[in-house]
Amino acid sequence: MKISSAFSNAFSLTRQVGSLRIPRSRLIKSAHLLERIGLAAVGASCGLYVGATLLRQKGGLFESGWIVLITMLYGALSYYVGIDLAGNVARKSTSGISEEWNGSEPIEIMSAAGTFSAAIAATLSVSILVLDQNLPNGLIAFVAGCWVVGSSLQVAAGTMARNDEAPINEQ
Repeated sequence: MKISSAFSNAFSLTRQVGSLRIPRSRLIKSAHLLERIGLAAVGASCGLYVGATLLRQKGGLFESGWIVLITMLYGALSYYVGIDLAGNVARKSTSGISEEWNGSEPIEIMSAAGTFSAAIAATLSVSILVLDQNLPNGLIAFVAGCWVVGSSLQVAAGTMARNDEAPINEQ
């Protein structure tokens, strides 16, 4: 019963917000901003695991605690900018029947490849930390490379998508 009352309270809150006459576009933009902040938090947590894995390797290049902060910030940036591509790029590529090249495919492929590579790096890092494994430096370098390449692809794809949708002012 408590769950159903929580749902009804949420719906009544929605109705009250609807009576405040908040413009729909502003509400959608606010929701989109919250979504992007959530993605940045996910990217930062993935960066935390990758940074902790790199920090754990003794006698290596990454003995400073700054590596954790750097990987977290870069992860937050890459997930904020790159995962949730702008709507125009996503709408351009939804032509299911037509096989025309519209220019958004490389952006989507870069974003997908970057997300995949960064996720693989985070997954490997979590497994290394949880299972308390001591791995050769080559595998740790592979994890770091996956993180850097994946995050960089996400940033590049997000930047390209936003530049592609920017209106050109003709005067």
